[in-house]
Amino acid sequence: MRFVIARFPFDLTKAGVLESMKGVKPEPITGDSVVIGRRAYPVKQVGQVVTRQDRRDFTAAEVIRALTALGFTCRPLETVPAPAAEGLTAVQKASAMLGAPSGV
Repeated sequence: MRFVIARFPFDLTKAGVLESMKGVKPEPITGDSVVIGRRAYPVKQVGQVVTRQDRRDFTAAEVIRALTALGFTCRPLETVPAPAAEGLTAVQKASAMLGAPSGV
């Protein structure tokens, strides 16, 4: 299928993306991710490998649109909601805001 990423047309296939990502180690996920095979990759990393462009040249939304159309599963960054602050001491509230495990 033909996709426009960073104003350039690319003919991408699911098999081509799988082949391009073979042997590529996933970077830590700090934003949107895509599942390719058994691994989750940052969307921008996949876009860079597939298009051979700098990550600053395209948006994650462009890559997500293309990968979703090819049948890959894309996920937004999962955020953990803060626990309810009722009934907690000031130290427990501060720990919850910092992301410390509850019950500590």
